[in-house]
Amino acid sequence: MRPLILFIVFLLASKFSYSQIEIKLEDAPKHIGDSVKICGKVASMRFVENTEGQPTFINMGKPYPNQLLTVIVWGLVRQRFPKSLEELFNNKEICVTGKVELYKGKPQIVVLGNEQMSIKID
Repeated sequence: MRPLILFIVFLLASKFSYSQIEIKLEDAPKHIGDSVKICGKVASMRFVENTEGQPTFINMGKPYPNQLLTVIVWGLVRQRFPKSLEELFNNKEICVTGKVELYKGKPQIVVLGNEQMSIKID
């Protein structure tokens, strides 16, 4: 019985340690390495169909190259969405969850599953 209780405590502790905090879009650079939830306006998008991995770059806050956050969705993940990303998210307020990374001085989140993105509902 004691090992079961310890296991449950461990699971609960690990869940809380990996919980995402909600941050403002402009605060993304202060949270490099953190798992967060960020909401903001999609300012521009680009699907690079002829590049390896077929990435979609979603620029939040401002259009590229002045974006506050880049969200990257690789082609295999893109296929899991019910409609095209452009149809679902372009020019809309969205929320993204994931780990903030730094790439060429700009914060980014790489989406690993479609459950990480949603349209913001007030």
